[in-house]
Amino acid sequence: MTEARGWTVAVAVVAAVCVGVLLAIQPDGWRIALGASAAAALVTGWLLVGRRSTEDSAGAIAFIVIVVVASAAITYAHPSLATVQCIAFPLVWTQLDRRTGILVANLALATSVGVAMAVSYPPDASSIAQAVVIELISLGFSLAFGAWISGMARQSEERRRLLDELRASQEAVAALHREAGVTAERERLARDLHDTVAQDLAGVVLLAQRARREVGRELAADAAGAPETAGPLATLDLLEEAARAALGETRALVAATASPGLEGGIGAALGRLAARFERETGIRVSVDAERVDTALDRDAEVVLLRCAQEALANVRSHAGAASVALRVTADAGVELTVADDGHGFDASAVSTGFGLPGMRERLALVHGSLAVASGDRGTTLSIRLPGAAS
Repeated sequence: MTEARGWTVAVAVVAAVCVGVLLAIQPDGWRIALGASAAAALVTGWLLVGRRSTEDSAGAIAFIVIVVVASAAITYAHPSLATVQCIAFPLVWTQLDRRTGILVANLALATSVGVAMAVSYPPDASSIAQAVVIELISLGFSLAFGAWISGMARQSEERRRLLDELRASQEAVAALHREAGVTAERERLARDLHDTVAQDLAGVVLLAQRARREVGRELAADAAGAPETAGPLATLDLLEEAARAALGETRALVAATASPGLEGGIGAALGRLAARFERETGIRVSVDAERVDTALDRDAEVVLLRCAQEALANVRSHAGAASVALRVTADAGVELTVADDGHGFDASAVSTGFGLPGMRERLALVHGSLAVASGDRGTTLSIRLPGAAS
């Protein structure tokens, strides 16, 4: 809109100047009328056709014809008004895009103005030569300057297109980052839920099943008159403890904080985990994490605790083991080994569960690694975190 308004002002100013010059220096009334009419036609053609036409359209061609005829008429009204070309040539360039059409239009304009200039002078060789020289200079300048301006315009358009593509790409990348962030957060939450709340709830289910069996035995013993035992009550205590642990893990996840079971360092946390696991399952668990507590940062502790929880959950669900050994060592990095004496499994087989793949994903986020060795005498998991010492 601003560009069209600028051209309108330019065309109106040039037309007004032409009319003013004619009124000042042209004694012939009919030439004044001819030039004024041509100037009015130029302004009208721009307002009605030129500023609304698109490049290489029928309206653009019609406006170029108006420009050529009006420029010739103005020049014929007085030769000094050949300066109308200062607006005529740029107007031609604004209407066309094809190089062939631009060249033809420029030649037509230069020829018509040159002929009008030549015939408006007394007919002699000098006036014709003067007209030819002037138009050759005008045509050459128009072609050179117009080509340069058009090249700049094309470069600007190309830059604008590339900038739009860049913005679109940046928006797409930002959307992908947001989507990746959402996906990563969902995966993190899924791992945390699996390693904490899901394992605690699995323990609750097992304890509830044990309590049901013990209550059944108590009822049978009561019917037979046998003395009471504390079996169901002890199991219910464990059941309450497991439920409270699941509640605490859930609250920690909701608050987006580390596990509340890490008070006192990784050694104490593994000790509490082992003690509860042993009470729930009857599987003996030993922990060796001495001289390591102060060498770990908080993130490493969380990863090791989650891996230990997952490893013990696998022992409970699949190993059929009688004992498990947890051992943490620190050198250039930190390594947690979980060894059981169960029946083992084929470590080369593709895992269909969430446990080991989830553990590997968690370790990959901190550049850790997981090694699995399994045979007839049990399974050993080796979890290593490089550079976890602080």
